[in-house]
Amino acid sequence: MKLRYFIPALFALFALVLTSCNDDDAPTMFDEIQVSSSNVFLPEDGGSTSIAVKATHDWAIDASEMPEWLTASPMTGPAGQTAVTFTADASNGVRTAVIHIECDGKRQTINIQQGQASVTEATCAEVIEGPESKTYRVTGTVSSIVNTTYGNWYLTDETGTIYIYGTLDAKGNEKNFLSLGIEVGDIVTVEGPKTLYGTTVELVNVTVVSLQKSLIKVEGYDPANATFDKEGGNVAVNLTCKTNNGVSVAIPDEAKDWLSIVSIAGGAEPVVTFHATPNEGGIRSAAVTFTTTDDKGKEYTAIATLTQTGGIVDATVAEFLAAEVGDAQYRLTGVITELYSSDSQGKSFYIRDYSGTTLVYRAEGFLGNAKVGDVVTVVGQRGAYRDNPQMVSGTVENVIPVTPVTIDEFLAKEDNANVYYMVTGTLDEIVNPTYGNLWLKSGDSRLYVYGCYPGWGATGDARKNYLETAGIKVGDQLTVIGVKGTHNGQPQVANGIYFSHTSAR
Repeated sequence: MKLRYFIPALFALFALVLTSCNDDDAPTMFDEIQVSSSNVFLPEDGGSTSIAVKATHDWAIDASEMPEWLTASPMTGPAGQTAVTFTADASNGVRTAVIHIECDGKRQTINIQQGQASVTEATCAEVIEGPESKTYRVTGTVSSIVNTTYGNWYLTDETGTIYIYGTLDAKGNEKNFLSLGIEVGDIVTVEGPKTLYGTTVELVNVTVVSLQKSLIKVEGYDPANATFDKEGGNVAVNLTCKTNNGVSVAIPDEAKDWLSIVSIAGGAEPVVTFHATPNEGGIRSAAVTFTTTDDKGKEYTAIATLTQTGGIVDATVAEFLAAEVGDAQYRLTGVITELYSSDSQGKSFYIRDYSGTTLVYRAEGFLGNAKVGDVVTVVGQRGAYRDNPQMVSGTVENVIPVTPVTIDEFLAKEDNANVYYMVTGTLDEIVNPTYGNLWLKSGDSRLYVYGCYPGWGATGDARKNYLETAGIKVGDQLTVIGVKGTHNGQPQVANGIYFSHTSAR
């Protein structure tokens, strides 16, 4: 970009930072914390810039990230809207910083820049490997558009893919992406500062330097949702191609075992038909690339994502955690070990089975009276937040209530293989260390526990030796979950599973 184009865009954004303090102008990636701009520009000869912070809870700027040359006032604030002013003395060059505002477990990124940064031309791979806060100019193909208000999309070249988080319009304004006319397949040159969101490399609030419309475009699908049935079948992709050099099609290697090309027909409006084999697993998808060239050999591409429905994969937590992030549906059953404290809607919780623990984030159908200790079955997708695995887009299928009782209360219950209790006592005696048969004691009362298995769903060898593995010893406080049973006239917790313990020493 020539300097005369860059300067107006910079000052337009600078003015936006100063004036955009109403709710309608506040871009955000979180409900909990919103800012009027995630980029703060300070003049090289010193000065201040303010942004508006809107939060649903108390918030704080991470003081450990503040460089010596920068101050912010205030550093903390209550729920509601607050003006935050950033100030810096004069500098002898460009200075940058990336700080975060934290609110209710969420971290909003703020990019600070003092002075005019030089722009480095780079490939996607060089951006990925390069330092944060540096401003890059990169050219690539629009491979996917995520948000058409702020302009969030993926840019791909022959070296890799980066995420564009926010695209400024021709006047340097936010929330006007559609005015640029950018579509999947277009070749775009952008420039903006790099930041990291977890492990995702982003260029934030980029300026569009140039736009070259693609000569090939996906116009539609048959069926319209571009989805194969679980049993398999065909999907046709309708294209327009503004060259006379034909269309080539590339199926990703990982999808070639289930997806194939049936036919390619047509000239200026080609139709490519794909076939999918029956799907015995969870939902799956593939991004298929269509390529054409102009008379000078320059390549143009378009991308279509084809999806095939599938069944629900019954999995252990460990298997779920080992799966790739994606659209596949998994069914997990486990014990609620913790309610997610920052979820005001009460839909998020941690569940544990014998193989591991995961967060279920805002599952639908969560019963309001479900509590820690209850056994739940949930269905959802493997997701992640800042590299932390979690179930997303989930639904609670079933809840088995578990009632906390004392040993005396448990002993008074009737035998019932369908009613679960949580019992706590002092480990008084270990009868069988392999399967965890033991006695619990509370006061003068003792209760026999037939099995202390590592968690819900354990079978076979997975049930063995958990007392030793967890370091549980006589004298420890132990909490188990199980049903009331009787063997040879002796009441017992039948097939007990471990919930928690506190070491006596």
